[in-house]
Amino acid sequence: MPVPHKHNQNLHPKGTDTMSLGNRLYAELRGDRVIWMILAILTLFSILLVYSSTGILAYKYKGGNTEHFLFKHILIMAGGLFLAFSCYSMHYMRFKKAAPYLILMAVPLLVYTVTLGADFNSAHRWIMIPYVGITFQTSDFAKLALIVYVAREITQKQDYIEDFGSAFLPIIVPVLIVCGLIAPADLSSATLLFLTCIMMMIIGRVALKYVFLLMFLGVFVFLALVAASQFFPQFIRVDTWTSRLSDFVNEENIYQVTQAKIAMANGSFFGLGPGNSLQRNHLPHGYSDFIYSIIHEEYGFVGAMSVIGIYILLLFRAVRLLTISPKAFGGMLAMGLTIGLVGQALANMAVNVNLIPVTGLTMPMLSLGGTSLLFTCISFGMILSVSRYIEELKVRQDAALSDE
Repeated sequence: MPVPHKHNQNLHPKGTDTMSLGNRLYAELRGDRVIWMILAILTLFSILLVYSSTGILAYKYKGGNTEHFLFKHILIMAGGLFLAFSCYSMHYMRFKKAAPYLILMAVPLLVYTVTLGADFNSAHRWIMIPYVGITFQTSDFAKLALIVYVAREITQKQDYIEDFGSAFLPIIVPVLIVCGLIAPADLSSATLLFLTCIMMMIIGRVALKYVFLLMFLGVFVFLALVAASQFFPQFIRVDTWTSRLSDFVNEENIYQVTQAKIAMANGSFFGLGPGNSLQRNHLPHGYSDFIYSIIHEEYGFVGAMSVIGIYILLLFRAVRLLTISPKAFGGMLAMGLTIGLVGQALANMAVNVNLIPVTGLTMPMLSLGGTSLLFTCISFGMILSVSRYIEELKVRQDAALSDE
């Protein structure tokens, strides 16, 4: 009598023990494999780019030791991928339960950073971790916390989202507080986070009158910060905001933008080849803020467009998760995190091609790593957690139908 098919699921065919590592990983990793592929491509590409673009840092700070920043980046990347896998292994509903606590942690950290944080380049964006001498950019944690919280509030109160007091107010207050605390030292990140929350509200079918109200209040908070800068100029960087905007509007010859244009012109269609950048030693922050110019120079128009395609593909996969997720929170979480990542990538590209003023936003996963890289990996882990449990639910549903 033949053995029923369902009992054969744990039987391994001959040769499984000699299965390649790649095939084993493919078999073990669940969830959206396209997103796994995107994460793997960005990880490997990041290592190539960082090694190519950090020569100026090596000669300036490490006596020409070009491997120092490469190994440091690989170490941080490894830690980030470990965090990504840890988040992927959790059920994404745990993030929903943790959301209020994450916000309660983020706000005091931001207050401390704005007032007592480490001052680098006239900006209070970091706090110094005692005894280890490592800096931590609290805005990266706060951005993640706010997106998770907004996803929770929108989906938890979906049935009465048009009620101002009990539904909308718990969303609007944290958004204004967190973005308002990030803005003094990092207006570009605060603006991107604010727009991400707006997009999540629109996708979550929040009444447009409340969306416009939040936008109005956001402008009011910005004007309040500008007014407060007269009394606290050491904390609120209005002079930096106005100078960057003035240079952009008046088409001033901004050094880094000029060097970025030269780099992209050098790259032409197919690029100079990996590691052959000519502008990496002349372009300020070519390993972070202006890494897209290095991509264009070394890999040409083809490489630069491929990078855009990767991020757009990530956005499409998130839209797919949003449409097939059985629980609204999972889809909203994946969508919010992806909007933040893709929006930051597009903003970085726009600065490099001089479409918007210089912002200081890095390219997610590709720029030289630090706190931003760690939290980008955590975001990928959360997105993959959503896709994993959607897939597992689909498998169980298909199995139930086949047994009927």
